Amino acid sequence: MKLFLDTANLEDIKTAVSLGVIDGITTNPSLVAKEGASLEERISEIARICDGPISAEVMGTKYKDMVREAEQLAGIAENVVVKIPLTDEGLKATKILSEKNIKTNLTLIFSLNQAVLAAKAGASYVSPFVGRIDDIGWDGMLLVEEIVSTFIMYGIDTEVIAASIRHPRHVTEATRIGCDIATVPKDVLMKMLEHPLTDKGIDKFLKDWENSQN
Repeated sequence: MKLFLDTANLEDIKTAVSLGVIDGITTNPSLVAKEGASLEERISEIARICDGPISAEVMGTKYKDMVREAEQLAGIAENVVVKIPLTDEGLKATKILSEKNIKTNLTLIFSLNQAVLAAKAGASYVSPFVGRIDDIGWDGMLLVEEIVSTFIMYGIDTEVIAASIRHPRHVTEATRIGCDIATVPKDVLMKMLEHPLTDKGIDKFLKDWENSQN
């Protein structure tokens, strides 16, 4: 399974990429706004750090505006993937962009039906929002499992991104399900590194080495 980092913070991206485990980056308008940068400028900066797919979201709500914005974003770097919300206008835009060979990531997916429609419109990726589904008392990872198994059943090439990841357990479950990608914030990525037995083992090795030198 591939790991994407969900952020627009350049230092976080540099740190994560240096670990050698990050395959791509996802952003959204809220994340970019927190950084106080323009969308185009920030995507360009990210592209200089990460050569994997970089998802950048359109702001328009009408398909013509989405297509125009998508073409501008795709022109920033070859690895830009355009994020488009799952709406009727978004589907229209996705179909047009797929015919132009511009990759898209259909976001705000909350049902299998939405994921299927996105794939049929030509989406390169679909992003079911696990954490937000959990927040309303449903099982977000069950939706991911449904989408993954359905896409496998029908031989659909669209990749599934488990998004709105809240904790390392979400990543574990996505991996076991066979999800193509999980996109995680930096704090979740760093928690994936942690285990008390690892820390305990390192401490023991160091103490044993120090004792052997006395």
